[in-house]
Order: sequence, then C-alpha cells, then structure tokens
Amino acid sequence: MIVLASVLVYRVPFAGSLATLYAAMLCYGFALAGCGLFISSLCSSQQQAFLGAFGFMSPAVILSGYMAPVENMPQVLRALSAIDPVTYFIVVVKGVFLKGYGLPEAWPQMWPLLAIGCFNMAAAYLMFRSRSGQ
Repeated sequence: MIVLASVLVYRVPFAGSLATLYAAMLCYGFALAGCGLFISSLCSSQQQAFLGAFGFMSPAVILSGYMAPVENMPQVLRALSAIDPVTYFIVVVKGVFLKGYGLPEAWPQMWPLLAIGCFNMAAAYLMFRSRSGQ
C-alpha cells in the first residue's frame, strides 16, 4: 500500500524491480526480528523489552543516513551505522525507487541485513538458552 501511495499519490517514480524491493523488505524484516529477539532475550520484563526496542530504534534511525549522510558523521558513528539495519534498507529503497536497482545492485546492501539477522538470532538463541538453564 505504501508503494502504491508513493507512486500514485505523491508521484514518486518507481524505476526498479518490485521483486527486489520485496526481497530487501524480507531481509530487513529478518534483521529487525533478530534485533528484537536479542533485545527481548536480554530483558526480564515486557516493559524493559519495550524500552530496549525504543532505545534501539531511535538511534538506529538517526544513524541510518535518513537525516544526515553517513559520510558526514565522525568515524565512531560511521562504525555504529555499519551495524544498523536501517542504513542498508534506506539505500536499497532509494536505489529501487529512484535509480532502478535490481538484485545485482541491491545485493551489496542486502547481504549485511542477512548477516545482522543471523548474528542477532544466534545471539538471542544463546542468551535465551543460558538464561533458561539449558
């Protein structure tokens, strides 16, 4: 619905592949699910998990390059943005919409999302097992 609204209502040109956009969305969802599971595995209550997710997403959006280019950030913040899933997804969405990205052009931004997701899922699994005494 958002893609349709952006094209039909706001007249944003869609130059790329819809399949690439959906594949990137799947990778991004996997990375965010991994982050969410890792945060929840660290927390002992729902309120802590909610605050942890909020504490993750606010800096993630700020460091993603959405508000200011990553290239203009200090080295420390660039390193943090390299582990931020939003950074990679924004590049893919801009590329698919405006530059006509297909899978070959988007893949350099998609594999880090898969890596972040796998790392966080594994870390969440190990944390959960260690906390549950197994």
